Amino acid sequence: MVVLALTLLVGAVAVFSLGSLLWVICRQFWTEHIPEGITHPLKLRILSCLLHLSMTWGMIFEKLGLCYAPQFASFIHDLKPLKKDPDVVVKDLRFGTIPVKLYKPKKPSSILRTGIIFFHGGGSILGSLRTHDSICLRLSKDCDSVVVSVGYRKSPMYKYPVMKDDCVVATTHFLESLDVYGVDPDRVVVCGDSVGGTAATVTSQMLVHRTDLPRIQAQILIYPLLQLIDFASPSYQQNSNIPLLSWDLAFYCFCCHLDVNSSWESVIKNGMHLPPEVWEKYRKWLGAENIPERFKKRGYQSVPRGPVNNDAYQETKNALNYTCSPLIAEDSIVSRLPETCIVSCEYDLLRDNSLLYKKRLEDLGVPVTWHHMEDGFHGVLNTFDYGLLSFPCAFRIMDLIIQFIRKF
Repeated sequence: MVVLALTLLVGAVAVFSLGSLLWVICRQFWTEHIPEGITHPLKLRILSCLLHLSMTWGMIFEKLGLCYAPQFASFIHDLKPLKKDPDVVVKDLRFGTIPVKLYKPKKPSSILRTGIIFFHGGGSILGSLRTHDSICLRLSKDCDSVVVSVGYRKSPMYKYPVMKDDCVVATTHFLESLDVYGVDPDRVVVCGDSVGGTAATVTSQMLVHRTDLPRIQAQILIYPLLQLIDFASPSYQQNSNIPLLSWDLAFYCFCCHLDVNSSWESVIKNGMHLPPEVWEKYRKWLGAENIPERFKKRGYQSVPRGPVNNDAYQETKNALNYTCSPLIAEDSIVSRLPETCIVSCEYDLLRDNSLLYKKRLEDLGVPVTWHHMEDGFHGVLNTFDYGLLSFPCAFRIMDLIIQFIRKF
């Protein structure tokens, strides 16, 4: 009887798993679009299906009250085995209560090394020290640098500004302890992808006036998220259904991070969550006229904004804080930022964030190195160690980042 029950249970799980997979595959083909400009479309479809499958199972467990959906997806993503390199020593540490991974070349150095503070991406809900381990390992080895990867607390369990606070605290701790790790105080760089780029930007901005700390010499922003205000720019219109960051997933992350009710989706997407005076105040930095015309060729229409919904405004106004939307920080802050390397991807929902911030930095005299991946999409960097599922674009991005860091 027990054997029969177990057999039926295993069969039910297998059928349900197969059903989930088929549903995810059908949904992915029906709702997501892969442009011709992206090489290896089948690889991207497979990665997208795996992401959606982990989130679908997560949603089921969330409905059962077992955990948040992103927690389960993160658990699955973290099952990926970590690679080891005999030339790099990796240590798990804590800066106070914040977990970090420290990467340091094994070979002794006669001079102090470059220090890299790395913030992983994942929309504030996914990503971890493990998912970005190979990136940090490569940076440490190829740049002969000490890398500290910050394991900040994530949404939806922790809301804004917890992530920001963790990143600033961890960075401050590292800057105060550079001698312990053999890092040159004149060669410290911050780096991050996606929402990790947000963390790198915000951290640089918040510490720009701290004369008691070593100055951050450069920031590397890989397809960063830099504002949570305008969701109708050309890249949002052109790339809303492209993996691995569709509008649906981006809005879900937005709601989790800022504790916003998802019922406001149409209001926010159409810009009715902010008063006219707010739009006018930030138009000089966010307006589509600041984006080069060549990035509008795949289609763009100006979206007329309806009357403001005050309830939505009250719920979303945290987005107007520069520690949430660093693209709108005051000139007195942005003008003092260090040399910046920005990597943008053509088929990325967030592409225009990079273009707008590049212009702001250059207008204020901050040196900018910009690389645009014509065949790139959001999240592509993580695939550089995926074996058969890797994309050439990921290797190019890694090489460009390494070349930039080696200057310091």
